[in-house]
Amino acid sequence: MITYPLNKLENKKVIISLGGSLIAPNGIDVEYLKKFRQFVMDNIQKGFNFILITGGGGPAREYIESATAVLNNDLTNDDKDWLGIHATRFNGHLMRTIFRSVAQVKLVTNPEIGKINMDKKVVIAAGWKPGWSSDYCANKIADRYNIPVVINLSNVKQVYTADPRIDPNAQPIEEMEWKNFRKMVGDEWIPGMNVPYDPIAARLADKAGTTVLVMDGKNLENLQNSFDGKPFVGTMLHNQ
Repeated sequence: MITYPLNKLENKKVIISLGGSLIAPNGIDVEYLKKFRQFVMDNIQKGFNFILITGGGGPAREYIESATAVLNNDLTNDDKDWLGIHATRFNGHLMRTIFRSVAQVKLVTNPEIGKINMDKKVVIAAGWKPGWSSDYCANKIADRYNIPVVINLSNVKQVYTADPRIDPNAQPIEEMEWKNFRKMVGDEWIPGMNVPYDPIAARLADKAGTTVLVMDGKNLENLQNSFDGKPFVGTMLHNQ
């Protein structure tokens, strides 16, 4: 179990990189979205503001696989990234609609330009351009607005020493320095790659000194513990 003082953050502004595997694993997970929306609304009442960056999930995978099949694998990485980016934006519009009563009207698709209304209770962002995943966009926003932590929610509860689906001896890691995590995942982004956190986002987080908390997004009770300043299950990626 680890702790991070989310309840003591200045202005209580929290960035969540919300994995597409949670929004739309194979079709939209309506029951999960109902619970996640309630989680966000409950914590707004506790003074938190949210910036939610959406992943692509099942739609991204389906579009990429379909285009690959039609073109007999003659698909560039940029092609794959753009299909994934538009899937993140579709999921982003879904989330903005779900939170329409408290959300900034415009979906953020370029974290480097324009002004994000940080007074809004919820801001929704999505993919930007090829070369990285939506995790990178989360870290760009964190860097631009001096927010010290990004919460990465997916269907993975922690970083492991190896892929636990392949290696039964894989062990969970509670804390890890960025330099060691980057040695594990490398420095190259490949569309659809299976890593706990995008290597390009990891490089930016390392440089900026941003902390990333990796958690199982399905376990909202565990996530609530982190917001309440209580111990929770996850992995903290950070600089010493």
